[in-house]
Amino acid sequence: MKFVIQRDRLVESVQDVMKAVTSRTTIPILTGIKIIATNEGVTLTGSDSDISIESFIPVEEEGTEIVEVMQPGGIVLQAKFFSEIVKKLPMDTVELEVGNHFQTVIRSGKAEFNLNGLDAEEYPHLPQIEEGNAFKLPTDLLKTMIRQTVFAVSTSETRPILTGVNWKVENGDLSCIATDSHRLAMRKAPIESGHSGEYNVVIPGKSLSELSKILDDTTELVEIVITENQILFKAKHLLFFSRLLEGNYPDTSRLIPSDSKTELTLMSKEFLQAIDRASLLAREGRNNVVKLSTIEEGMIEVSSNSPEIGKVIEQLKSESINGEELKISFSAKYMMDALKALEGTEIHINFTGAMRPFVIRPLHDESILQLILPVRTY
Repeated sequence: MKFVIQRDRLVESVQDVMKAVTSRTTIPILTGIKIIATNEGVTLTGSDSDISIESFIPVEEEGTEIVEVMQPGGIVLQAKFFSEIVKKLPMDTVELEVGNHFQTVIRSGKAEFNLNGLDAEEYPHLPQIEEGNAFKLPTDLLKTMIRQTVFAVSTSETRPILTGVNWKVENGDLSCIATDSHRLAMRKAPIESGHSGEYNVVIPGKSLSELSKILDDTTELVEIVITENQILFKAKHLLFFSRLLEGNYPDTSRLIPSDSKTELTLMSKEFLQAIDRASLLAREGRNNVVKLSTIEEGMIEVSSNSPEIGKVIEQLKSESINGEELKISFSAKYMMDALKALEGTEIHINFTGAMRPFVIRPLHDESILQLILPVRTY
């Protein structure tokens, strides 16, 4: 195998596929990146058997030559060294040549590296996915939906299913739900699909976070294909495979209260900043609890009290308060995460009592909600 390639494009592709490579694998060859050169271009693959990423660099794009392939072929190179080498090469082009016994030479300008490679045939094959049932989402919307839900997945392996985000497709809508059983994030959006398939799958939160980092903010459509145990995201020159989590996701619709006893409308940014200030003294104590109370004349009070440090009280004017008086305590971190995920300047919070979960939504937007369970303070 022998080809010459633009260094920038190579670095970009290597960084993308590196997101799937891990040093903690039981299959030694997966610590490498698979490189295949054909007359169409160069394909790089990285995998940890949960996530697999394939990045394609075409021979030319928009009339500009990116790769010149002199001799097609394939090789697997140690990801750790290869990624560091290509980042630090001196010139704008890189030549890669594989000789006998998988010895690989990487040249750029006056720099020449020799790496021991492995046989590309030994690299595990990516899942073969029938592409019959696909739906599409604009890239920027997909990234937004991930950002607004993935932070709420559980980090504990005691209930593995909760470490993923539940994706449901029905009636032309995609809904994404994440919960760690103390809070819940949900986002819905219509999808473009040529068929009326229904899905209910759970995608590992880690996979979605990595996918989001790789995708560019564009309005180009990403094609999404779901099978029994895999999901494939197809973007321009990029394939991202993730295994799905096994098991049934809990029915979260029961968690979301339909009634409310106290309703608040607040300016999101002011509220976030007040919670942030209150949490400054709450951090030391157990899970940084902040208290919210309604007081007279459309005001609310945000406070925090750590006996060994001190206390903080701040009053905020709400846009409107309806219903019963309320005193409630909750995790400042959960509230701040939720507020950062919501889009919109004004938010609406529905409380159903001091010990019941409460729901936060942007004003006039039903497509997204955040739910938080309060903390008991005695």
